[in-house]
Amino acid sequence: MSFGLTARLPLSRHAVDRNHVRRAQPGLLEALWADAATRVLVLSRGRALLQTAPTDDPAAAPKLALLAPAALGDVEVDPGTLLYLGLSLDESATEPAGTSLVSVVLSDDAAHTLEPDESRWVILRDIATTASDRDAGVFAEALAVANWHRSHTHCPRCGAATVVEDAGWTRRCPVDGGQVFPRTDPAVIVLITDDADRILLGSNAMWEHNRYSLLAGFAEPGESLEAAVIREMFEESGLRVTDPVYLGSQPWPFPASLMVGFAARVADGQDPQALLPDGEEILDLRWFSRAELLSERDVIMLPGASSIARAMIEHWLGEPLEPTGAAR
Repeated sequence: MSFGLTARLPLSRHAVDRNHVRRAQPGLLEALWADAATRVLVLSRGRALLQTAPTDDPAAAPKLALLAPAALGDVEVDPGTLLYLGLSLDESATEPAGTSLVSVVLSDDAAHTLEPDESRWVILRDIATTASDRDAGVFAEALAVANWHRSHTHCPRCGAATVVEDAGWTRRCPVDGGQVFPRTDPAVIVLITDDADRILLGSNAMWEHNRYSLLAGFAEPGESLEAAVIREMFEESGLRVTDPVYLGSQPWPFPASLMVGFAARVADGQDPQALLPDGEEILDLRWFSRAELLSERDVIMLPGASSIARAMIEHWLGEPLEPTGAAR
């Protein structure tokens, strides 16, 4: 069941060999930048460049603009933002399988110089469900590591500015030689059911009042994912849940999460109606049967198609939902 769900998650798709052994090769990024066969994924403010502007044709799948290094011309490139992504495995792509892929983060001015048409710069959520496996996976990879670099420019021990090494995959402190590696923050997201096989959805304080999704929360240090399920669900709903079962996971690089999906049921002896939203993060909680969810899907906002929450709800529902606004 878990693999079947994971295969449906837009950001869990990939068609790139990350080729980690090659990262330690001295001068790798310089050599790849000088190689006309290399292809470069360009990022700016969390956006990637498309080959062409989006169209209204639903059959026209968006494609990332993977450029030869020379195509950037005189655009100012910060070498410290270069990242080796790996080797393309997509047999159907324009570039042959085995093509080396690199990403670079441009400043606002450099991005405008390269491509002033704002419609060609898109965020990951916009193309997560329609891009190819290779493009969705490589965009998520590049964005996640770029976000880490932006927030880890200095040594956490002494505050010295760190040096980028291993083709963009580590940062080293020049004072004590310590290394800092990209981090991912695991968060559990849970499909809670009761004895009537209804699911529990909540409305977050930061959302529109009629927007509902599954409950989620970050795992704490020294805590298993299963323990996080039980703790977080009680904190957000007041319900004791039991029997957490892993369903699948999806990276969520906004900025650095890994969403780990679980199913759990209300514990024996626990009244499903004894709901206590915390009032700070969760303002409202509701149980939905399948019939109720289908009858209200035009009234309430449900998770967006790029989210693991959407896939988990559809897995429980047994059919796809109509497109709605984005959520986690």
